[in-house]
Amino acid sequence: MNPDKNLAEIAGIAHRPDGDPAGVVVLTHGAGGSRESPLLKRTCDEWAARGWLAVRYNLPYRRRRPKGPPSGSAAADSRGILEAVAVARELAGGPLIAGGHSYGGRLTSMAVADKFPDGLTLDALTLFSYPLHPPGRPERPRTEHLPRIRVPTVFTHGTSDPFGTIEQLRTAAALIPAPVEIVEITGARHDLTGKGVDVASLAVAAALRLLA
Repeated sequence: MNPDKNLAEIAGIAHRPDGDPAGVVVLTHGAGGSRESPLLKRTCDEWAARGWLAVRYNLPYRRRRPKGPPSGSAAADSRGILEAVAVARELAGGPLIAGGHSYGGRLTSMAVADKFPDGLTLDALTLFSYPLHPPGRPERPRTEHLPRIRVPTVFTHGTSDPFGTIEQLRTAAALIPAPVEIVEITGARHDLTGKGVDVASLAVAAALRLLA
């Protein structure tokens, strides 16, 4: 096994703790982003500070082109999630958490719910700005798979997110037959930028509570 080569293949960057990792976290980006997202960087730094190995990586569509949203790439991106989780799993033992921001988090949750042919087994999900529906289109919910998620799940969500209100998120989260925690970021929109709020710390603390 060549960990550095495998990380390069998924366009992954590892944030390593000072000592032996307590577990592994694997995070990816939203539809318009990349592994360089400030939110992913801060969150991976926070996990590493708490003794976990954290990996942020690019989905396959982003590996193919540096800018622009995904287009017809959901199946390939889902396979990329399985690949990234497998690479991270080789780096350390302990509990395994995966997720991401918006599109990346949604696809990860679908992989857990539907267990693609190769399977994806996690100890917890961490989802940032889950896109409950397209902006202004609540009649098109993206929640059909949620009842099939059977692992603890953290939703970190802004109270001004156009992809879904906190009330809509609470209704959706209740569909999951496993422990769920919602971290509300007051005033934040889809990018989860909040003045004076350490979003990464709040999200990591919530995930650790669900694993306790």
